[in-house]
Amino acid sequence: MADSSAVVDAEVLYEVSEHIATITLNRPDRMNTISGPMLGQLAELLLKADRDPQVRAIILTGSGKAFCAGLDLRGASEGKLGLEGASSPTNLDLRSTPPTVLFNLDTPTICALNGSAAGYGLDTALGCDMRIAAEGAKFAVAFTKRGVVPESGGTWLLPRLVGWSKAAELIFTGRTLSAEEAVTWGLASRVVPADQLQAEARRLAAEVAANAPLAVQAAKRMMRMGLSEGFDEHVHHVFLQLMPLVRTKDFGEAVAAFMEKRPANFEGR
Repeated sequence: MADSSAVVDAEVLYEVSEHIATITLNRPDRMNTISGPMLGQLAELLLKADRDPQVRAIILTGSGKAFCAGLDLRGASEGKLGLEGASSPTNLDLRSTPPTVLFNLDTPTICALNGSAAGYGLDTALGCDMRIAAEGAKFAVAFTKRGVVPESGGTWLLPRLVGWSKAAELIFTGRTLSAEEAVTWGLASRVVPADQLQAEARRLAAEVAANAPLAVQAAKRMMRMGLSEGFDEHVHHVFLQLMPLVRTKDFGEAVAAFMEKRPANFEGR
């Protein structure tokens, strides 16, 4: 299965193959900095993948040498970022921006960091469920060096990913981590040679996609809810999610495959 909507000259590319959607930031000459139109395009494509019943995992990556160097500050200085008049909080709806959309997706997301992530690009990478980095990639938490704060989820995500003390150290100092340091700090799960990054990301995505998609999506919803729930409340909500799952065709297939000692063939229903 393939999606023909991946256009060569588009700033965000999209394709679907074997239940995996790959979304690629495509401004290599500008280190994939996010232009105003890209904000909407990326959010729309993430939602498109999440709504597609054939998509069971999403890979987010970049073209060229960088993953994403942040927002297009040159465009912002020229009034082309789409944030004009945003000095008033009422004029900017952060609920529809890519990092917020990423957090609320039910489909698992993998960030394949082909190069450096900085600023908004780092927040976007942190918004993915899993991160794999190419050798030489950098994680630049340089917000305070630019006179701002992590504006798109970083102050919420970093303490939960690495703990308060490490998050404070990263944010307050504006430190940049190598790919290997990012693994040590807990920001990425592995580092691979650059020429193996996409294949490794697809292997991980395929492993996710091989499982029952309704169960995977429910598990992600429960993990997200668990971030703000007490234990008793959370266990109750998990039970409510479990009951519909045991009535699905996929659950019956899983039981049959286990009894017959064969791989399960899940259909997402």
